[in-house]
Amino acid sequence: MAQHTTTAFDSDLRELGDAIVDIGVRAQKQIIDAFHALQKGDGALARSVKAADVTIDSLQQELEMKAIGTIARRQPLAVDLREIVGALRIATDLERIGDLATNIAKRAEQLGNEKWPDEITVALRAMIERVLKQMREVIDSYDHRDLTKALDVWKSDEEVDALHDSIFRHLLTYMMEDPGNISLGMHLLFCAKNIERIGDHTTNIAEIVHYIVQGGVIPGERPKTSGLPAGSPQSFH
Repeated sequence: MAQHTTTAFDSDLRELGDAIVDIGVRAQKQIIDAFHALQKGDGALARSVKAADVTIDSLQQELEMKAIGTIARRQPLAVDLREIVGALRIATDLERIGDLATNIAKRAEQLGNEKWPDEITVALRAMIERVLKQMREVIDSYDHRDLTKALDVWKSDEEVDALHDSIFRHLLTYMMEDPGNISLGMHLLFCAKNIERIGDHTTNIAEIVHYIVQGGVIPGERPKTSGLPAGSPQSFH
């Protein structure tokens, strides 16, 4: 009976792990599609990102119910409980990443075919590529319990912050040069902030991987840049 229970519990944990990877892959696609919708003024693609967010929300809720059911049935202790709690927390971060990608898609819909300087697109693409790299690596670190890779993601948060600070200054100059650019510039600022927040969630996940494996927090403070000008928009949604 004990062996049967252990085997069933291991199966439950594998299902939770597979679900996390699946949600992570879907969230990455949302980010890619949201940026393409923004770059190309593709309203149909933006709407597909919003539709995909409903699926991610549903999958996150299913995972939550599965995790709660596993705790109730198996009554896990110590490491096994950390596995389940960690999966719950990661799923929440991934769901929020999906929300942030959806926010970008909504901005893409509002902007339509408006044009802006190519250098702003290049800067936004650099941010997107960085957070996508973080996502791929942090999901892989979870899947393989790779603490080294998780720590690398955690340390790379300041790189995303630095890119965000640079875009903020660029867009501020763009808006100051011509008041007619203010509305467009603000939309793009919101997009940049959403990308930066996606990076924050990937580093959250890196911390959770460390918690799952080691049972504690990563020592020290998360690396952050502090170069954003005073009065910058810290609470974009």
